[in-house]
Amino acid sequence: MSLYEVAFAPAATKELNKLPKKVVQRVLEAVADLTADPRPKGCKKIHGEDNVFRIRVGDYRVIYAVFDKEVTVLIVRVRHRKDAYQ
Repeated sequence: MSLYEVAFAPAATKELNKLPKKVVQRVLEAVADLTADPRPKGCKKIHGEDNVFRIRVGDYRVIYAVFDKEVTVLIVRVRHRKDAYQ
């Protein structure tokens, strides 16, 4: 099994930079785990999308797309759970 490459969308990078440092550290650890398994236990598929999932990191949600052919995970959003799906 090959490792997936993780990329951040510009909007996700902006959102990440606005978060508290402790939260950023936890999010980056969770994102690093996606390189080995882009669909870990506990991830949820986003309804209406083919390859979009979310993982929970405390009160925050990391929404990402998995591209198996390119072996890439694109982080689309990092938001507090109350704002994650808007």
